[in-house]
Amino acid sequence: MKIGEGVEWAVHLCGVLGVVPDGHTLPAARLAEFHELPPDYLAKHLQALSRAGIVKANRGVNGGYRLAKAAANITLLDITLAIEGSEPAFRCTEIRQQGPCAAAPAACKHHCLIAKAFLDAETQWRRSLASVTVADIITTATSESFDRERRRTFQSWMNGAVK
Repeated sequence: MKIGEGVEWAVHLCGVLGVVPDGHTLPAARLAEFHELPPDYLAKHLQALSRAGIVKANRGVNGGYRLAKAAANITLLDITLAIEGSEPAFRCTEIRQQGPCAAAPAACKHHCLIAKAFLDAETQWRRSLASVTVADIITTATSESFDRERRRTFQSWMNGAVK
């Protein structure tokens, strides 16, 4: 399974948006600037996040983005599904019903061990992503990744970026 870079970007963006002060927004151009991301590609992901109800866009001169709900109510699974779609990673094609020794459809009422293993793994993967919220990411990032100078630089950038 390969998760596109857009998921990583979207999680980071939601982390930044999660600390935007109430009543304010962050313009898409400033979000792109924060991680030096291509603005057009970023816009596509912001639209997907907006359609999923994860971010909210405000239009106009003071327009920008903010989280549509509390960071504690947005999971990594929510973001992943918004960007990648909800299609399962593994899709059983019932290959055992093909070829010279094909099984009859009646013999294939249950998933084979191969399909079961992949589907169980995906269920566990989804549960794991659903257990981590944007609030968790923010808490960890600020406590482990931000020394005093980086925190001061971030706050200065944020103060100049929000609308």
